[in-house]
Amino acid sequence: MTKNLFLLSLCMIAATAGHAQTTAPEPIAPLPEPRQVAWQQLETYAFVHFGPNTFNDREWGYGDANLNTFAPTRLDCEQWARTAKAAGLKGIILTAKHHDGFCLWPSKYTDYSVRNTPYKDGKGDIVGELATACKKYGLKLGLYLSPWDRHQAFYGTDLYREYFYAQLTELLTQYGPLFEVWFDGANGGDGWYGGAKETRKIDNRTYYDFPQAWKLVDKLQPEAIIFSDEGPGCRWVGNENGYAFATNWSFLRSKDVYPGYSKHWELQQGHADGDKWVPAECDVSIRPGWFYHASEDSKVKTVDHLVDLYYRSVGHNGTLLLNLPVNREGLVHQIDSTHLVKFYKQITAELKTNLIKQAKVTATNTRSSAFAPGKMTDDDFNTYWATKDGTSTGDILIKFGKLQKVNRLKLQEYIPLGQRVRKFEVEYLNGKQWLPIQMNEETTTIGYRRLLRFKTIQTKAIRIRITDARGPLCINEIGAYYAPNAKEVYVEKAEDVNGLAYTEADRTDNTVTFDLGKTQNIRSFFYIPNPEMKGLGLVSNYEISVGNSLDNMKVVASGEFSNIRNNPVMQSVYFTPVNARYVMLRATRMVTDGDKLNDLKIAIR
Repeated sequence: MTKNLFLLSLCMIAATAGHAQTTAPEPIAPLPEPRQVAWQQLETYAFVHFGPNTFNDREWGYGDANLNTFAPTRLDCEQWARTAKAAGLKGIILTAKHHDGFCLWPSKYTDYSVRNTPYKDGKGDIVGELATACKKYGLKLGLYLSPWDRHQAFYGTDLYREYFYAQLTELLTQYGPLFEVWFDGANGGDGWYGGAKETRKIDNRTYYDFPQAWKLVDKLQPEAIIFSDEGPGCRWVGNENGYAFATNWSFLRSKDVYPGYSKHWELQQGHADGDKWVPAECDVSIRPGWFYHASEDSKVKTVDHLVDLYYRSVGHNGTLLLNLPVNREGLVHQIDSTHLVKFYKQITAELKTNLIKQAKVTATNTRSSAFAPGKMTDDDFNTYWATKDGTSTGDILIKFGKLQKVNRLKLQEYIPLGQRVRKFEVEYLNGKQWLPIQMNEETTTIGYRRLLRFKTIQTKAIRIRITDARGPLCINEIGAYYAPNAKEVYVEKAEDVNGLAYTEADRTDNTVTFDLGKTQNIRSFFYIPNPEMKGLGLVSNYEISVGNSLDNMKVVASGEFSNIRNNPVMQSVYFTPVNARYVMLRATRMVTDGDKLNDLKIAIR
């Protein structure tokens, strides 16, 4: 009797164990919401910056632009949509209101809007026109509403907060479904402010009462993702260059991060110990600036550069938000659209033929037939290979059957159950010996998608060894590709400006003077931040003086290097041509209070 009970117990344990392995692994928090998963599957979408800045050659408008200057002659939102569609982009986010406070829709709460411009005699609604165009071309619509407003006299008061939420309600209720609502982290500083022309500072953490904004978006646009430094839907990636770090967790420590968070490098890789799912969105402009400037027509990012950004954004567990600055006619420039479409064709060509479809795929520690290795090659997002409970490692073996050229790999985790992989290795069979594939970046996290580039190898087999994870593995897709003419790694060249020869004549903490050697006719000044300084010593506001002697200098230009903290590219300053021997740059304000003017590169013309 005892023996029979013992055997019965063993059978029950075996049956229970067998049953457990046919069910999915337990989720590992933090976990994404369904709308976050759907958002990440979009992968690439467009940003559009357009407004008075376009017509006044500015990046950050001061809030005092004459509205008669806003006069596009051929504005065509359908052209924007056709361009995005042809480039494989899945949606468009429009700057409905930038920091200058100008509204691209006829808001009933302000006169500083498209309603009081020459465009369509004040009867235009560019937000509405884009919403219609996106619907026609099957694109999703997102909207950017700047919390900061350099125009409004009451910015910084409680009344402005009411104004902000009233405008947000207009955008959330008048233009159909939105896939993303964008809140910038730039808040408070110099502005026109109804003529006060002063600096106003606010507390980023409390002034706007962002939790109220999140509740409003959730109520009126329940499928929309909310962007800010802290999310909660997706986070800024910590740079405006369009890439995430190779190690990129979709988590943040929710109690630490807030709008205007200063530790940008953390946002580029997330927090491995984060408690909230906030994946990275990689924003970048196809030009140096976010708004259109004719002087940048020759500086549109090359196809190779854009391809590289795709691998380092989407391929680093993020999404790519690519800005298209609409020109003064109201169109995406032909140079931009040409590069964009070629970029899409190049990516499509490189990842077109998945060599694994003709290979034999096996794996170790497989959970059960319901989670077999073949689930990684069936093109079904919701099926995946999984390992047994208690395991956090596993090998995936890909046998091609014949020598095969390979230089691209794709790995994807089934993120609805959490991001798990901490470290992996990739090897290839060289004769009878397994050798590591030499990567140009670390092989750590995977997340929604990891794309790996390497020098072409020829092999009959590849082995992916996942050596550390937060729990049982859940891999829903793998791919191997050969891109015959692809660039291995793209390196952007630094700005090259041919200027006048000079020597440094004098330097104090926040002032540097240059001696041209003789009196010359000059009309422009170019300030090029040193990337090796990692954001230190950046000039926010400047004053440029010239003269024929150091004791007789005259100010010829002053202003702000807008957004230089997040986008440290070459800054151009033009002024009335003048004859002078000495040129002086004075930093009237640094990006970081108390910082000192440090190493820099300049050119004078």
